[in-house]
Amino acid sequence: MTCRFCKTETDSVFIDLINAPASNSFLTFDQLNEPEVFYPLKVFVCPSCFLVQVDEYKKSDAIFNSDYVYFSSFSKSWLKHSAAYTEMMCGRFGLNEHSLAMEIASNDGYLLQYFKERNVQVLGIEPTANTAKVAQEKGIETIIKFFGVELAKELVAQEKYADVLLGNNVLAHVPNIIDFVQGMKIVLKPEGVITMEFPHLYQLVKHNQFDTIYHEHFSYLSFITVQQIFAACGLKLFDVEELPTHGGSIRIFAAHEESCVEVEGSVEKMIQKEMEAGMRSLDYYNGFQQRAQEIKFSFLKFLLDKKSEGKRIVGYGAAAKGNTLLNYSGVKCDLIDFVVDANPHKQGKFLPASHIPVVDESEIRAARPDFVVLFPWNLKEELMEQLKYIQEWGGKFVIPIPKIKIINA
Repeated sequence: MTCRFCKTETDSVFIDLINAPASNSFLTFDQLNEPEVFYPLKVFVCPSCFLVQVDEYKKSDAIFNSDYVYFSSFSKSWLKHSAAYTEMMCGRFGLNEHSLAMEIASNDGYLLQYFKERNVQVLGIEPTANTAKVAQEKGIETIIKFFGVELAKELVAQEKYADVLLGNNVLAHVPNIIDFVQGMKIVLKPEGVITMEFPHLYQLVKHNQFDTIYHEHFSYLSFITVQQIFAACGLKLFDVEELPTHGGSIRIFAAHEESCVEVEGSVEKMIQKEMEAGMRSLDYYNGFQQRAQEIKFSFLKFLLDKKSEGKRIVGYGAAAKGNTLLNYSGVKCDLIDFVVDANPHKQGKFLPASHIPVVDESEIRAARPDFVVLFPWNLKEELMEQLKYIQEWGGKFVIPIPKIKIINA
């Protein structure tokens, strides 16, 4: 394939997860007897800029449509994270009622609501109509479009420039990453600030997080590669923070190249960390396939052994990462009885390919399972506290990543 940033041809495969449906393409009962579309899920690494990327097998406008089922507000820990971010940004950059906070991929208004509470002007940009509608009902102005140069020019024509331009877990989701970053430069005020949060490729490799690979994620990002992409678009990274979210993320701070903002020491430290890890060498990316296979085999062995013993196994979290693990492992509804999810938009539906039903949490008490697999392992502390009542009947938790682990409730 051709690298979507530097246009170098590459045939270096980082990992091949074979074929799978789009991770959030949940099924209704009537669709269970219909054919499903599977797409290749092969990830390449560019030998020049080291951008790790999938080919665009599944088009972004087919993924982020009106049936999109991910609503950010159903995660309490994510809301807490968003409130803390808002407080930090308002304090550090002096945001007030004259400032505009613009969020790309604003989902259901989960974050902008906190800026709105502080009387900061807000504008959301969200391509999925059903989540955008929820934000609009909260009084958050939301444009239902994909972001890029075209939309940025429309906003500028309306004299809408961002003091803070933010995006959480969106930079990895865009197929045309150059158009996306160029658009940000256009709509950013001269002394404005961009923040982007995304899962750190360094953590993905270190902790075997292959389940965070799915069709919604077109890119898997290191700091050095993102720095190159932003520089090519006239933007400089002046600060970076490591975050615990999504198994290990980073938050970058960017400004116009010509801005007077000084570059913090954190930037050089992050570059050094990635260089010392070997992330600028193809050798770093070899062997990841084998590590993923080991998790697949151990997870399957656990399920088969326990089911043969007559144990009952259910899951918690109808998350995209769970679907990657299930489908790569070939797990179906005969091994896991059901998956619980707090999101009512997922309840009553079935996971793609595995056809495991998604139900309300009350089903756990009714079923009294022996094991609950926590697919959103990044939220394991929150979920184990929430579900600690399974100890009443001797239930145990299963954490599948970075290696299978059984934990008493």
